[in-house]
Amino acid sequence: MTSTAVVNRYGSALVDVVLSPGSDVKPADAVAQLREFDAAVKESPALRNILASPAVSAQRKRAVIRRLADAISASRVVRNFLLVLSDHRRAAALSEVIDAFDLLLDERLGYVRAEVRSAAELTADERDRLAERLGAIAGSKVRLQFAIDPELIGGVTAKIGSTVYDGSVRGQLADLRARLSSN
Repeated sequence: MTSTAVVNRYGSALVDVVLSPGSDVKPADAVAQLREFDAAVKESPALRNILASPAVSAQRKRAVIRRLADAISASRVVRNFLLVLSDHRRAAALSEVIDAFDLLLDERLGYVRAEVRSAAELTADERDRLAERLGAIAGSKVRLQFAIDPELIGGVTAKIGSTVYDGSVRGQLADLRARLSSN
């Protein structure tokens, strides 16, 4: 595991480049390209070994990265970033750097993240309405991450930062129980 400071430094540098006026890639595309590259490496033991092994020359690693970046149609910025990570022997931290980049990018673009758990899959309309309501509560744009929670009877819970908003049936029943027992 690479230190958080190092991971954040690489993520922040990439955010600066992607958001710069001359960038050839949109922020969402950069995240998608990096995740696609990372998935390809994770799926292939041979690729993982090439990128991780000190016995493989830097020149060989660069050739492999270029070939894979071309195969996924990665932008110039993403390809160059992957080469820099490899040159500085940080290829093993790619997943962590991508996560940091994604989070820092959201922060710079004015998004807050919300983790939403629901008893069942939400429709697109329900997701849109929930994003609108949570955005109003948070006072900024919200990027939602959804998960199904079989423990919920119905409804949803949302977590923004350290605050949990409980709109689940279980939460409503607990609230009702507390109000009844206090009277």
